[in-house]
This record gives sequence, C-alpha cells and structure tokens, in this order.
Amino acid sequence: MNTVIRTVNIDAPEKEYLREAGEILRKGGLVAFPTETVYGLGGNALDEDAAKKIYGAKGRPSDNPLIVHIQEESELISLVKTIPPKAKKMMEAFWPGPLTMIFEKSDKVPHGTTGGLETVAVRMPNHPVALGMIKSAGVPIAAPSANTSGRPSPTLAQHVEEDLSGKIEMILDGGAVGIGIESTILDMTQETPMILRPGYITKGMIENIIGKVEVDKVVVAKSVAEIDGGNYKPKAPGMKYKHYAPKADLIMFEGQIDRVTDAIKAMAKEKISSGYKVGIIATEETKARYNADMVVSIGTRTSEETIAQGLYKVLRDFDETDVDVILGETFYEDELGCAIMNRLIKAAGYKLVQVG
Repeated sequence: MNTVIRTVNIDAPEKEYLREAGEILRKGGLVAFPTETVYGLGGNALDEDAAKKIYGAKGRPSDNPLIVHIQEESELISLVKTIPPKAKKMMEAFWPGPLTMIFEKSDKVPHGTTGGLETVAVRMPNHPVALGMIKSAGVPIAAPSANTSGRPSPTLAQHVEEDLSGKIEMILDGGAVGIGIESTILDMTQETPMILRPGYITKGMIENIIGKVEVDKVVVAKSVAEIDGGNYKPKAPGMKYKHYAPKADLIMFEGQIDRVTDAIKAMAKEKISSGYKVGIIATEETKARYNADMVVSIGTRTSEETIAQGLYKVLRDFDETDVDVILGETFYEDELGCAIMNRLIKAAGYKLVQVG
C-alpha cells in the first residue's frame, strides 16, 4: 500500500485534503491525523472492519479499546445510552480539548471499536485538522495513537511515517503537536467518576468542576504486582502494564533529585565499564551533571508542560541511536507530573529504582 502524505496548514486546513481524507474514512480506510495531544490513527468508528484494520496496522491487542472522536457534542447522543449530569459539566468545561470520557455504549457502536466492552470512550479534539477531517468524513472516528503498539506515541508526522508507512492510506501532516501526551480518560459510568489515565486535564481541574473523583490503581502503580501481576483487563487505552516503550532498556530512578543524579551517574559508569552504551534522560537543570554516550534534556523542571511535550520525542530520539540502556529521572512535582510519570513508568515496564 502506498501511504499518501499531505502537509496541511493547521490555521486553515486545505479543504481538498480534508475531503480526500474524509472519503478514505467513509470507504473504510485509515488516516493518521494531528490532534492537540498526539497523532491519531483514524478509522470509521461504526465500521467493525475499519476497527480491525486499526488493530492490524498497529499490531494492537483487540481487547484494548479505541477512543471515538467527534466534532460536535450532538454526535454523542447516538453513541451512548445516557449522558450523566457530571459529564455534561465536564463537556462544558473541557470540550473540545484533551479529555476523554467513558459512557455506556449504544447499540450503534460495534464491540470491535470498544474492545468487547459495553462502554465507549469518547472525546472531542481541540485541533482544526482533526475537527475538519471528522466533519468531512461525516462519521465518528475511532482513533488510537498512530504508532506501532507499545512504542512511544507520535508527536510528529515523521514518527507516524516511521511506524505505519505502507500500512495506511494517508497521513495528514500538521507539524508538531501542542501537548505531547494523550488525553485524560475519565470513567463516567460509576457514581464517583474515576480517572483511568492521567493527562493534561488533572485531578484538581476535574474536581473543581464536579467534586470528588477517584483514581484507578493502574494510574499510580509503581510495580506490576500492584496491577494483578500484569493480568489486568484494560478498561481504557494506555492501561497495559508496558506501553510507550523505547527499543532500549529503560530504568527510572525515584527519590530526592541530588541522590537520583548520583545514583544515575553510578549506574551509568558501571554500565559503560561493562561495555554498554548508555543514554540518560535529564532536565535542563541536571544535564551538565552527567557523562554518558547520549544525554538528552527532556525539558525544564520549572515548566512540566515542556517535559510532557518533549517526552515521546526524546524516547524516539533514543531509538535512532544504538544505546543499550536508558537511565531516567522522575517527575512528581504536580498533577501533570503524575501524567508524565504514568507514561515513563509504563515505558520502563515498571523498572523503578528507589533511591534512599
């Protein structure tokens, strides 16, 4: 299959490219497109065969549900059984934007899209290319991240091309995304809503709108044992115990920052002396402290938005090298730090060194 790449102007997306993408989607094909979070891999959410193509292109387990993307709130009514009052408040506050909510699905949504579940995850992206493409398609779009399953999510069209060229019909290239990590996922099917995946919309932001929310154990787990030894059935994307992973072995270090940097330096020295090539994930504040084959700053601790935005690009940059092991610092300063660490710990397969 020849994958067509169209470079689009995000301020005024070319209508002919959106029409072309919409036609591909209506016919059951796949289109990768930019959102404000990461690039998505879109297919007709109401077409079971399109869902199968998405799973096939990504190499994604079919029990891992897909997120349905819509371009106006009225589309939600036919996709779900009910819209709880708290969900309406969240829609008013954060849609369009990086928030996914889980509802009881209607019969209109096939189980192929929901990973066999009776619930459906829905969001309205805040990106003109995404919204224009969905409108042009005339159908809701099921879209996980546009990467090979398990790899770091794509924040550039180049990342999509690396993983999926020849497997999908089209890539809409809208340049770098803004946020850099996937949407927050909030389960609205229980009395007290529950965060299943942290993101840019934080727990505090949600509680300011609807009051108390709970956090799923997978979000805060620091070991596989804490999530049923990895036998956890995912209720939403991103809940598998290993996800977002680079090719090299990734080890994270948790503790007071000076002790963390000392521990990373010690392990780096040990690994290098044993013949390994070592990469280090640092910050602007710490990068000068390290000596390794590759030291990369992920951002500055004074702005965790920069760390979120650079996270997946850094992991993919390491994939372009021949490092054998990557050693990384942790980030827990605020609620966005929780989302960042959720991704990094999963990328490391829960290999987390506690530094005293």
